[in-house]
Amino acid sequence: MPSSSEVESMRKAAEQGLAEAQFICGVMYATGEGVPKDAAKSAEWYRKAAEQGLAGAQFNLGLAYAKGEGTSNDVVQAHMWFNLAGSSGGEEARVNRRIAETQMTKEQVAEAEKLARKWSEAHRGEKE
Repeated sequence: MPSSSEVESMRKAAEQGLAEAQFICGVMYATGEGVPKDAAKSAEWYRKAAEQGLAGAQFNLGLAYAKGEGTSNDVVQAHMWFNLAGSSGGEEARVNRRIAETQMTKEQVAEAEKLARKWSEAHRGEKE
């Protein structure tokens, strides 16, 4: 379990925009390690890291949407984030994307793929 000073240092790094620290804050809030367990705060930190292209955060945000933990239960958003994480080489993300597709209409799959393409185009060339 991290000490209170380690938690505070991690939170400060996350607030300064360091994607890896944001991801770790998401994990801490998801598990309750060093902070009170809070699914909404976990999803918020995962989103910040995911928006910077961190595949692990994209995967975990996809899980949050798939399960409705700290976010709405949204299979389109789950598919989009799994798709983005899978494009970085995450096989587990690709598997989860295929599972999500079994719960979606063709229109929902098309919308999720459109959102993933739009996100990728907007972030092309950015450093992970």
